[in-house]
Amino acid sequence: MAGPAAFDEVQARLRELANPERAEHSKRFFKTGPGEYGAGDIFLGLKVPDIRKVSRQFRGLPMPDLRRLLRSPIHEDRLAALLILVLQFERGNQLDRERIYKFYLKNTRFVNNWDLVDASAHRIIGGYLEGKKRDVLGRLAKSPSLWERRIAIIATYHFIKQDDFVWTLKIASRLACDTEDLIHKAVGWMLREVGKRDRAAAEDFLARNYRRMPRTMLRYAIERFPESRRQAYLKSQV
Repeated sequence: MAGPAAFDEVQARLRELANPERAEHSKRFFKTGPGEYGAGDIFLGLKVPDIRKVSRQFRGLPMPDLRRLLRSPIHEDRLAALLILVLQFERGNQLDRERIYKFYLKNTRFVNNWDLVDASAHRIIGGYLEGKKRDVLGRLAKSPSLWERRIAIIATYHFIKQDDFVWTLKIASRLACDTEDLIHKAVGWMLREVGKRDRAAAEDFLARNYRRMPRTMLRYAIERFPESRRQAYLKSQV
């Protein structure tokens, strides 16, 4: 669905599904208080499956409308825009994919919560970079933006699924001493995914880095290890 009224229609549909009680819970869950990572974000209180359903209904939304939707102060508007972009990317040709990839990179300041990153970065950034130079991930990993750093590591999930761990381990090394808890969790999660596919590769990385890793990052990374091995890492780090 697309057309002159498409932007108004998608926003109206999202607002029809609003749930004020759930919105209050989301405000707490996504840390929207002063000084917190999601400070000032506004929620309608939608369930993610409902947002996905609306996104599929409006998957033909043109780029100008997607730009407006992504720049909305409403969290669910931004998530819907990103989910539509993912659908368009996955069904698009190479030119379409390049256009969406470049648009995403120009608008990372609106991909500004962990769920927004996790729903889109590996599919768009990782998907586009398959078979290409990946230096952009190094630049994102050095960014002062928490969200760009998270994009850098989550984008590598696309490669992990193909048993390609080089860039995951490279970015994980750069972020191993990051000060943000959301980066600790993201890096640990990606290392856990590496370990599920290649335990030796994960153990080799940990042998070189676990002592300098934040506790949360290490716990996430070794979550699927045998209990005796988990305890050995945790006790050695103290």
